[in-house]
Amino acid sequence: MKFNWRSILRRGKPPATTASVQVAETQALTEPRDDFLPEGSEMSFLDHLEDLRWTIIKGVGGVLIMTIIAAIFNEWVVDVILMGPARSDFITYQLLGLEFTDLVLQNRTVTGQFFAFIGIVMAVGLVAGSPILIYYVWKFIEPGLYPKEKAGMKFIAAFATFFFVIGVLFGYLVITPLALNFFNNFVISDIIINEFDITRYFSSVTWWAFGAGLLFELPVVIYFLAKLGIATPDRLRKLRKYAFLGVFVIGAFVTPADPFSMFAAAIPLYLLYEGSILVASWTERKRIRELNKVFDDTNETPKHSE
Repeated sequence: MKFNWRSILRRGKPPATTASVQVAETQALTEPRDDFLPEGSEMSFLDHLEDLRWTIIKGVGGVLIMTIIAAIFNEWVVDVILMGPARSDFITYQLLGLEFTDLVLQNRTVTGQFFAFIGIVMAVGLVAGSPILIYYVWKFIEPGLYPKEKAGMKFIAAFATFFFVIGVLFGYLVITPLALNFFNNFVISDIIINEFDITRYFSSVTWWAFGAGLLFELPVVIYFLAKLGIATPDRLRKLRKYAFLGVFVIGAFVTPADPFSMFAAAIPLYLLYEGSILVASWTERKRIRELNKVFDDTNETPKHSE
Protein backbone atom coordinates (compact mmCIF):
# COMPACT_ATOMS: atom_id res chain seq x y z
CA MET A 1 0.00 0.00 0.00
CA LYS A 2 1.36 3.43 -0.97
CA PHE A 3 0.79 6.26 1.47
CA ASN A 4 -0.52 9.36 -0.33
CA TRP A 5 1.16 12.29 1.39
CA ARG A 6 0.30 14.78 -1.35
CA SER A 7 -3.40 14.93 -0.45
CA ILE A 8 -2.56 15.39 3.22
CA LEU A 9 -0.05 18.18 2.49
CA ARG A 10 -2.59 20.00 0.33
CA ARG A 11 -5.12 19.95 3.15
CA GLY A 12 -2.45 21.36 5.45
CA LYS A 13 -3.35 18.85 8.18
CA PRO A 14 -0.79 16.54 9.78
CA PRO A 15 -1.46 12.81 9.41
CA ALA A 16 -2.73 10.88 12.38
CA THR A 17 -0.15 8.98 14.35
CA THR A 18 -0.19 5.33 13.30
CA ALA A 19 1.94 2.32 14.04
CA SER A 20 3.74 2.79 10.72
CA VAL A 21 4.61 6.39 11.61
CA GLN A 22 6.01 5.23 14.95
CA VAL A 23 8.10 2.59 13.19
CA ALA A 24 9.42 5.18 10.75
CA GLU A 25 10.34 7.57 13.57
CA THR A 26 12.05 4.75 15.47
CA GLN A 27 14.06 3.84 12.39
CA ALA A 28 15.12 7.48 11.95
CA LEU A 29 16.21 7.78 15.56
CA THR A 30 18.15 4.53 15.44
CA GLU A 31 19.86 5.27 12.11
CA PRO A 32 23.55 4.38 12.52
CA ARG A 33 26.15 7.13 12.38
CA ASP A 34 29.49 6.52 10.74
CA ASP A 35 31.29 8.58 13.34
CA PHE A 36 29.33 7.55 16.41
CA LEU A 37 31.45 7.36 19.52
CA PRO A 38 32.03 3.86 20.88
CA GLU A 39 30.31 2.81 24.05
CA GLY A 40 31.82 4.37 27.13
CA SER A 41 33.42 7.29 25.27
CA GLU A 42 30.48 9.72 25.19
CA MET A 43 31.36 13.30 26.03
CA SER A 44 30.03 14.74 29.25
CA PHE A 45 28.16 18.04 29.48
CA LEU A 46 31.28 19.86 30.69
CA ASP A 47 33.28 18.36 27.81
CA HIS A 48 30.70 19.74 25.37
CA LEU A 49 30.96 23.16 26.99
CA GLU A 50 34.74 23.03 26.71
CA ASP A 51 34.48 22.01 23.07
CA LEU A 52 32.04 24.87 22.43
CA ARG A 53 34.38 27.32 24.15
CA TRP A 54 37.29 26.34 21.91
CA THR A 55 35.02 26.47 18.86
CA ILE A 56 34.12 30.07 19.67
CA ILE A 57 37.74 30.97 20.40
CA LYS A 58 38.97 29.48 17.12
CA GLY A 59 36.16 30.98 15.03
CA VAL A 60 36.44 34.45 16.52
CA GLY A 61 40.23 34.12 16.34
CA GLY A 62 39.97 33.52 12.60
CA VAL A 63 37.85 36.66 12.18
CA LEU A 64 40.34 38.59 14.35
CA ILE A 65 43.28 37.42 12.21
CA MET A 66 41.56 38.55 9.01
CA THR A 67 40.74 41.87 10.68
CA ILE A 68 44.42 42.34 11.57
CA ILE A 69 45.40 41.53 7.97
CA ALA A 70 42.86 44.11 6.74
CA ALA A 71 44.38 46.64 9.16
CA ILE A 72 47.88 45.91 7.82
CA PHE A 73 46.69 46.55 4.25
CA ASN A 74 44.54 49.48 5.37
CA GLU A 75 45.59 51.76 2.51
CA TRP A 76 44.27 49.32 -0.09
CA VAL A 77 41.13 48.61 1.96
CA VAL A 78 40.30 52.31 2.32
CA ASP A 79 41.28 53.48 -1.17
CA VAL A 80 39.82 50.57 -3.18
CA ILE A 81 36.89 49.25 -1.12
CA LEU A 82 35.67 52.20 0.95
CA MET A 83 36.44 55.04 -1.45
CA GLY A 84 35.86 53.08 -4.67
CA PRO A 85 32.18 54.04 -5.21
CA ALA A 86 33.03 57.67 -4.39
CA ARG A 87 35.23 58.02 -7.51
CA SER A 88 34.11 58.59 -11.08
CA ASP A 89 36.37 55.79 -12.38
CA PHE A 90 34.49 53.11 -10.39
CA ILE A 91 33.71 50.10 -12.58
CA THR A 92 29.91 50.46 -12.34
CA TYR A 93 29.92 54.05 -13.60
CA GLN A 94 32.09 53.05 -16.54
CA LEU A 95 29.97 50.02 -17.48
CA LEU A 96 26.67 51.94 -17.25
CA GLY A 97 28.08 55.07 -18.86
CA LEU A 98 27.05 57.32 -15.96
CA GLU A 99 28.47 60.80 -15.68
CA PHE A 100 29.56 60.77 -12.08
CA THR A 101 31.47 63.51 -10.30
CA ASP A 102 33.85 62.53 -7.51
CA LEU A 103 32.19 62.84 -4.13
CA VAL A 104 33.39 65.48 -1.73
CA LEU A 105 33.66 63.84 1.68
CA GLN A 106 34.13 65.80 4.87
CA ASN A 107 34.83 64.92 8.46
CA ARG A 108 32.70 67.01 10.80
CA THR A 109 33.44 65.22 14.06
CA VAL A 110 36.63 64.70 16.02
CA THR A 111 36.41 60.89 15.84
CA GLY A 112 34.78 60.63 12.41
CA GLN A 113 37.74 59.36 10.36
CA PHE A 114 38.95 57.11 13.16
CA PHE A 115 35.65 55.25 13.52
CA ALA A 116 35.20 55.10 9.74
CA PHE A 117 38.63 53.45 9.53
CA ILE A 118 37.87 51.01 12.35
CA GLY A 119 34.49 50.21 10.86
CA ILE A 120 35.72 49.40 7.36
CA VAL A 121 38.58 47.25 8.71
CA MET A 122 36.19 45.29 10.93
CA ALA A 123 33.66 44.88 8.11
CA VAL A 124 36.31 43.50 5.73
CA GLY A 125 37.70 41.26 8.47
CA LEU A 126 34.23 39.90 9.27
CA VAL A 127 33.45 39.08 5.64
CA ALA A 128 36.87 37.53 5.00
CA GLY A 129 36.91 35.61 8.30
CA SER A 130 33.32 34.34 8.22
CA PRO A 131 34.27 31.12 6.34
CA ILE A 132 36.68 30.27 9.16
CA LEU A 133 33.97 30.88 11.77
CA ILE A 134 31.46 28.79 9.82
CA TYR A 135 34.02 25.99 9.43
CA TYR A 136 34.63 25.64 13.18
CA VAL A 137 30.91 25.86 13.95
CA TRP A 138 30.35 23.10 11.41
CA LYS A 139 33.07 20.94 12.99
CA PHE A 140 31.33 21.38 16.35
CA ILE A 141 27.87 20.26 15.21
CA GLU A 142 28.99 17.65 12.65
CA PRO A 143 29.42 14.72 15.12
CA GLY A 144 25.81 15.09 16.24
CA LEU A 145 24.34 14.74 12.75
CA TYR A 146 23.24 11.68 10.84
CA PRO A 147 24.94 10.93 7.49
CA LYS A 148 22.02 12.26 5.44
CA GLU A 149 21.85 15.39 7.59
CA LYS A 150 25.55 16.06 7.02
CA ALA A 151 25.13 16.05 3.27
CA GLY A 152 22.09 18.33 3.54
CA MET A 153 23.82 20.78 5.87
CA LYS A 154 26.86 21.02 3.59
CA PHE A 155 24.57 21.88 0.70
CA ILE A 156 22.67 24.48 2.74
CA ALA A 157 25.90 26.09 3.98
CA ALA A 158 27.26 26.40 0.45
CA PHE A 159 23.85 27.57 -0.81
CA ALA A 160 23.55 30.28 1.87
CA THR A 161 27.16 31.45 1.50
CA PHE A 162 26.81 31.75 -2.27
CA PHE A 163 23.67 33.89 -2.12
CA PHE A 164 25.04 36.07 0.68
CA VAL A 165 28.23 36.82 -1.26
CA ILE A 166 26.22 37.52 -4.43
CA GLY A 167 23.93 39.83 -2.45
CA VAL A 168 26.83 41.76 -0.88
CA LEU A 169 28.47 42.20 -4.29
CA PHE A 170 25.16 43.30 -5.80
CA GLY A 171 24.63 45.85 -3.02
CA TYR A 172 28.19 47.16 -3.33
CA LEU A 173 28.51 47.16 -7.13
CA VAL A 174 24.95 48.08 -8.16
CA ILE A 175 22.81 49.60 -5.40
CA THR A 176 25.57 51.74 -3.85
CA PRO A 177 26.77 53.42 -7.09
CA LEU A 178 23.21 54.07 -8.31
CA ALA A 179 22.22 55.59 -4.96
CA LEU A 180 25.35 57.74 -4.74
CA ASN A 181 24.92 58.92 -8.32
CA PHE A 182 21.31 59.91 -7.65
CA PHE A 183 21.98 61.84 -4.44
CA ASN A 184 25.18 63.42 -5.72
CA ASN A 185 23.38 64.87 -8.75
CA PHE A 186 20.16 65.78 -6.93
CA VAL A 187 20.05 69.52 -6.16
CA ILE A 188 17.22 71.85 -5.29
CA SER A 189 19.27 75.02 -5.66
CA ASP A 190 22.53 75.97 -7.36
CA ILE A 191 23.82 77.62 -4.21
CA ILE A 192 23.67 74.33 -2.27
CA ILE A 193 26.73 72.09 -2.65
CA ASN A 194 26.54 68.34 -1.97
CA GLU A 195 29.30 67.43 0.46
CA PHE A 196 28.80 64.23 2.44
CA ASP A 197 29.98 63.33 5.91
CA ILE A 198 32.46 60.43 6.04
CA THR A 199 30.64 58.60 8.84
CA ARG A 200 27.28 58.80 7.05
CA TYR A 201 28.94 57.69 3.81
CA PHE A 202 30.51 54.65 5.47
CA SER A 203 27.32 53.62 7.29
CA SER A 204 25.29 53.95 4.08
CA VAL A 205 27.69 51.86 1.98
CA THR A 206 27.83 49.18 4.70
CA TRP A 207 24.05 49.07 5.12
CA TRP A 208 23.35 48.84 1.37
CA ALA A 209 25.90 46.05 0.87
CA PHE A 210 25.09 43.90 3.91
CA GLY A 211 21.36 44.57 3.63
CA ALA A 212 21.35 43.23 0.08
CA GLY A 213 23.32 40.20 1.26
CA LEU A 214 20.67 39.40 3.86
CA LEU A 215 17.82 39.87 1.38
CA PHE A 216 19.44 37.46 -1.04
CA GLU A 217 19.03 34.74 1.61
CA LEU A 218 15.34 34.48 0.66
CA PRO A 219 15.73 31.13 -1.20
CA VAL A 220 17.47 29.66 1.86
CA VAL A 221 14.63 30.76 4.14
CA ILE A 222 12.06 29.34 1.73
CA TYR A 223 13.99 26.06 1.62
CA PHE A 224 13.74 25.65 5.42
CA LEU A 225 10.05 26.61 5.42
CA ALA A 226 9.40 24.14 2.61
CA LYS A 227 11.18 21.40 4.56
CA LEU A 228 8.76 22.06 7.42
CA GLY A 229 5.79 21.99 5.05
CA ILE A 230 4.94 25.65 5.69
CA ALA A 231 6.00 27.28 2.41
CA THR A 232 4.32 25.11 -0.22
CA PRO A 233 4.53 25.99 -3.94
CA ASP A 234 0.76 26.52 -4.15
CA ARG A 235 0.83 29.03 -1.28
CA LEU A 236 3.78 30.89 -2.77
CA ARG A 237 2.06 31.14 -6.15
CA LYS A 238 -1.09 32.53 -4.53
CA LEU A 239 1.01 35.19 -2.76
CA ARG A 240 2.66 36.41 -5.99
CA LYS A 241 0.77 39.72 -6.15
CA TYR A 242 1.58 40.49 -2.52
CA ALA A 243 5.21 39.51 -3.05
CA PHE A 244 5.43 41.88 -6.03
CA LEU A 245 4.33 44.76 -3.81
CA GLY A 246 6.42 43.56 -0.87
CA VAL A 247 9.72 43.54 -2.75
CA PHE A 248 9.30 47.24 -3.56
CA VAL A 249 8.56 48.00 0.09
CA ILE A 250 11.62 46.03 1.20
CA GLY A 251 13.70 47.64 -1.55
CA ALA A 252 12.67 51.08 -0.34
CA PHE A 253 13.61 50.13 3.24
CA VAL A 254 17.06 48.72 2.41
CA THR A 255 17.97 51.27 -0.28
CA PRO A 256 17.76 55.06 0.07
CA ALA A 257 14.35 54.91 -1.69
CA ASP A 258 15.41 56.75 -4.83
CA PRO A 259 13.74 55.28 -7.93
CA PHE A 260 16.86 53.81 -9.52
CA SER A 261 18.25 51.94 -6.52
CA MET A 262 14.78 50.87 -5.38
CA PHE A 263 14.03 49.26 -8.74
CA ALA A 264 17.56 47.83 -8.83
CA ALA A 265 16.86 46.05 -5.54
CA ALA A 266 13.21 45.11 -6.20
CA ILE A 267 13.72 43.39 -9.57
CA PRO A 268 16.29 40.79 -8.41
CA LEU A 269 14.31 40.26 -5.20
CA TYR A 270 11.21 39.35 -7.20
CA LEU A 271 13.29 37.04 -9.39
CA LEU A 272 14.58 35.43 -6.19
CA TYR A 273 10.97 34.96 -5.08
CA GLU A 274 10.17 33.18 -8.35
CA GLY A 275 13.29 31.08 -7.87
CA SER A 276 12.12 30.30 -4.33
CA ILE A 277 8.94 28.78 -5.78
CA LEU A 278 11.11 26.40 -7.79
CA VAL A 279 13.10 25.61 -4.64
CA ALA A 280 9.88 24.92 -2.72
CA SER A 281 8.57 22.67 -5.51
CA TRP A 282 11.81 20.67 -5.58
CA THR A 283 11.86 20.39 -1.78
CA GLU A 284 8.22 19.25 -1.63
CA ARG A 285 8.75 16.58 -4.29
CA LYS A 286 11.83 15.32 -2.48
CA ARG A 287 10.00 15.34 0.86
CA ILE A 288 7.05 13.37 -0.56
CA ARG A 289 9.35 10.80 -2.18
CA GLU A 290 11.19 10.26 1.11
CA LEU A 291 7.95 9.91 3.09
CA ASN A 292 6.42 7.53 0.54
CA LYS A 293 9.60 5.47 0.60
CA VAL A 294 9.45 5.24 4.38
CA PHE A 295 5.84 4.07 4.33
CA ASP A 296 6.45 1.69 1.46
CA ASP A 297 9.16 0.06 3.58
CA THR A 298 7.14 0.00 6.80
CA ASN A 299 3.94 -1.27 5.16
CA GLU A 300 5.58 -4.27 3.53
CA THR A 301 4.15 -7.55 4.84
CA PRO A 302 6.92 -9.63 6.34
CA LYS A 303 7.37 -13.05 4.84
CA HIS A 304 7.12 -15.97 7.29
CA SER A 305 9.11 -19.05 6.64
CA GLU A 306 7.04 -22.13 6.44
